[in-house]
Amino acid sequence: MFTSLSLRLRVLLFFVFMALASLALVAGALYFGYQRAEESSPANGFFFAAILSGFGLIALITGIWLLFDENVSKPIERLAATLRTGAHAGVSVTMDTHQARYLGDLAPAAQAVTGQLSQSTLTAAEAVAAETARLTAEKDRLTALLTDIPVAMILVSPAHQIVLYDGQAAAVLGQIHTPRLNASIFDYFERDTLLAAHANLVKNGSELSFEARGAEGRLTFAARLKPLGSAPGYMIVIDDAQTLISPTASRPLVYDFDLMDHDAELAFADRPIMALTYSVFDTETTGLLPHKDEIVQIGAVRVVNGKIVAGESIDQLVNPGMNIPAASTKVHKVTNEMVADAPDIHTAARQFHTFSRDAVIVAHNAPFDMAFLRRHRRETGVEWDHPIIDTVLLSAVLFGASETHTLDALCERLDVSIPPELRHTALGDAVATAEVLCKMLPMLASRGFTTFGAVIEQTRKHGRLLEDLN
Repeated sequence: MFTSLSLRLRVLLFFVFMALASLALVAGALYFGYQRAEESSPANGFFFAAILSGFGLIALITGIWLLFDENVSKPIERLAATLRTGAHAGVSVTMDTHQARYLGDLAPAAQAVTGQLSQSTLTAAEAVAAETARLTAEKDRLTALLTDIPVAMILVSPAHQIVLYDGQAAAVLGQIHTPRLNASIFDYFERDTLLAAHANLVKNGSELSFEARGAEGRLTFAARLKPLGSAPGYMIVIDDAQTLISPTASRPLVYDFDLMDHDAELAFADRPIMALTYSVFDTETTGLLPHKDEIVQIGAVRVVNGKIVAGESIDQLVNPGMNIPAASTKVHKVTNEMVADAPDIHTAARQFHTFSRDAVIVAHNAPFDMAFLRRHRRETGVEWDHPIIDTVLLSAVLFGASETHTLDALCERLDVSIPPELRHTALGDAVATAEVLCKMLPMLASRGFTTFGAVIEQTRKHGRLLEDLN
């Protein structure tokens, strides 16, 4: 019956109840105080009544706060998070009207608005779909054409960050390090040689040939630098037959022209979260004790400009140097036979460290995974000084600390599906975490947390969650 009343009437009755309950408490306290006064003295009676009234009012206020928190504050928090999920994460959402039953018509009204927004979005998406399909088909044809041409092309921004590379370039770069969009070109090419060639390109304004040297002395080959006309940046072309190798598999043409405009001069804390590069990873281990167990698998993907970059991933088995317990194999399906010829943690960690260079490392319950890596930092010879974001804490910022923050719960909340065969595999969970991150970033921005520093400031408020989790 109470839930059928109007919201304003409910609020009125709520305050009437508080007033009557307070009066009843004070009256009861005075009555018992009067009884005490007859037995001893009036002063003792009034003192007893005051104490009884005080404790009674505290109990009443506490009870009212609990009811208000459970039936008003939490439903409003959930409703706001649901609205942001639908508006900014592109998820079709349904309001839980039962949880918001004491908020009057707010939940049904929000559901109506969300439904109308979804319908409008669907209409717009249908209008764009045909053009998108045409552009995708053209990109596929261009990718196939470039992959067959025995020339590697790399487009580089004025800040010397990789903006585009084709299938042939991926094969060349892969001989040095894993190809990475928005990575520094100096991760792959010897800095002084390339800068000297680039200075000549800027001075003369015309294409020039030079002898390129791979980073760490891994390769030497003939290459050309080409200007982009009036556009900023430059192109590296490699047509050295001895260097080029056929890609082992069809690779996409990887590019993001928005990287041309990134401002790398900003302090890291002031950089927009949508413009950062993220290395999202997960591990599978022999057990749950970072001080004694070992990693058996590392999976990682890269997110650039809020999108997962196709083809840039790590799916690496790791020889733990110890027996994998049957109970652990039952979870992640990694056996002793599978890791027998795999690299050890030192090699695998260095590979992942390079993969994550100049990126924000992201994981779900990051302290757990990072503890395994940091334990071997001396033997590995690398320092894990990357900025780190934890999706557990991002979930708490967006959905409230009282909600469930497991990866499965996040995936369900944000409409991210993990194929059953990939759940509890390092790469499968890394991809799921990356998809969750891509949907969370615009939601964070909609809350006004647009910079890395602002996001970290918010996550620190929920650090206790990770302490309890670990």
